[in-house]
Amino acid sequence: MSYRSTLASLPAVLLLAGVPLWVQAEDWPTVAADELAMTSEPLAPGAPAIYLYRQVDRDDSAHEERVYERIKILTDAGRDRANIELRYTKNSEAIVFIRARLIRPDGTISNFDGTIDDKALVSAAGQQWMAKTFTLPLATVGSILELRYTLRLDYRYIYDSHWILNSDLFTRYARFSLRPAEGLALTYSWPRGLPPGANPPVNKHSEVDLEVHNVPAFVSEEFMPPENEMKFRVDFIYSSDTYSTKDPVEYWKYYGKTMFHTAEHFMDERRAMTRAVAQTVGPADDTETKLRKLYARVLQLRNLDNESDLSQQERAKLKDNDDVEDVWDHGYGTGNQLTLLYAALVRAAGTNADVVYVSTRDQYFFNPKVMNSSQLNAYVVLVNLGGRQMFLDPGVPFTRFGFLPWFETSVQGLRLDKDGGTWIGTSLPNAFASRAERRATLQLGADGTLSGKLQVSYTGQDAAWRRASEHLDDATARAKFLEDEVHGSVAVGINVTLTNQPDWDNAEQPLVAEFDVSIPGWAESAGRRMLLTMGVFTRDDRHVFEHAEREHPVYFRYLTERVDSLDIELPSNYQLATLPAARDSNLTNMAYHMGVEQDGNTVQLRRSLIENAIIIPATSYSGVREFFQSVRAGDEQQLVLNYNASQAHH
Repeated sequence: MSYRSTLASLPAVLLLAGVPLWVQAEDWPTVAADELAMTSEPLAPGAPAIYLYRQVDRDDSAHEERVYERIKILTDAGRDRANIELRYTKNSEAIVFIRARLIRPDGTISNFDGTIDDKALVSAAGQQWMAKTFTLPLATVGSILELRYTLRLDYRYIYDSHWILNSDLFTRYARFSLRPAEGLALTYSWPRGLPPGANPPVNKHSEVDLEVHNVPAFVSEEFMPPENEMKFRVDFIYSSDTYSTKDPVEYWKYYGKTMFHTAEHFMDERRAMTRAVAQTVGPADDTETKLRKLYARVLQLRNLDNESDLSQQERAKLKDNDDVEDVWDHGYGTGNQLTLLYAALVRAAGTNADVVYVSTRDQYFFNPKVMNSSQLNAYVVLVNLGGRQMFLDPGVPFTRFGFLPWFETSVQGLRLDKDGGTWIGTSLPNAFASRAERRATLQLGADGTLSGKLQVSYTGQDAAWRRASEHLDDATARAKFLEDEVHGSVAVGINVTLTNQPDWDNAEQPLVAEFDVSIPGWAESAGRRMLLTMGVFTRDDRHVFEHAEREHPVYFRYLTERVDSLDIELPSNYQLATLPAARDSNLTNMAYHMGVEQDGNTVQLRRSLIENAIIIPATSYSGVREFFQSVRAGDEQQLVLNYNASQAHH
């Protein structure tokens, strides 16, 4: 789900109770003899494992999804499938009624009766991802693994109802069904098409069904668009009205009028907003100062979308917000409600503010021809400040004034008005607006150890997503998060300790972290020489885009610049042999520089990498691969330091 999805703006409900009959039954589907005997799949040569059968029965009226999987292990690498990890989102999903068993090639059966652990994965954008984990012991090549469980969903998930038809394994046969939610009109589409040979879903007896055969495994690649966007899928689109048309233009005009009246009705509290403005801004403030003060004030309110740790019982105690006056008086709201509050405050302060309903690009890419209104899921505010259009969204925490979170940049949205609205594209800040800068003062020891002080400063999107992902953690966890990033940026072992207390709350300021670092053995001894690799904190770029072929587009979430400025003091008995020439590489919308200068016994390494593109088609991948090969070559350059015997005695 998108962080700012429609789901996040609705209240939670209690999960259903009771064990379904299909879980209570001890019988499993019959496994055929040829499935036990098979050793390979001709349509998936070399596959470590395949799905013999998958079944997904989704019930949007009961807010749950029942899953059955039968996996054949074909190679030693496929044995890893016995390590089960069932992922879900805390406080909005639950996985229950888990059962599993292993059928060995000789037909003997081992039912799972071990411990199931709950494992925290990552926190991001106000959500906590968890996993149910366990292992089926004694899995061997030729074994069949069977698994069934129920995924219980918050009822808001009907607005993100879909089947994902392919996975990372080849699938021989799969069946999907949907029992639609009652009382809502339903349409469905398959934006990426259907697997080869599949017939469209059929609706019979109040159930939608689909069968697919021989579905290729989905190939995941680094820096690719959201996986679900690229996979075969069927999206189910619910609507509370009966309006129907096959013309996208008519559809969006009708929907735009509906959303305009909904938003305006929610914001129609002029007197209350005028009082709120008077409490927040001064009469002598100019327009920009007013907008900034109002923005900062809205950011101070509780954002319920950003409280994934809030229990359903706690949410049930909160009062509903019927309009912006309620949001202001209660001191809390969903992200979309806070954004509408800001628009109402700006208008009350005397500045025109348009509401734009946009489609975020963190999960799907918007296609107006599909006529899926749920993909428009976030409000942003558009103002004209001194002749400059500015998009604003205080409904997403840690977003600077004048900027949008990355997933709302460069997307389409409806600029709402009484006539149905007009399509408009949101802005895309350039690479210099989001910057990760490392500055280090280091000393190189005679044993090759590099040690000293490191400061890392994040601005723009680089700061915003880090603040959002760590907002629920304590100081210890935040320190570990930052230290782990430094660990991951160096190709060898490093000792790193955070030495300051970064400002995690102020979105208007860079996120600055300071460290003591020590990298043993960074420089290599070679006789009377020492070899010093120039790219110190560049591991992230050393093993990207190494494959010769590419299936999916290259996708960067936002434009960014990474800059390294390292001053390294050399040992007194070593001196730089030669000063290598700077290396520069350029590709359309990308640029790299690596250079070195000498100041006495200190070498100054200067590196920059600019990524000024969001999406690059797979047909242009060879250029991207060649560019990053040049980056690796520049980072792997070595400075030659000669031993100076005359200095060794001083």
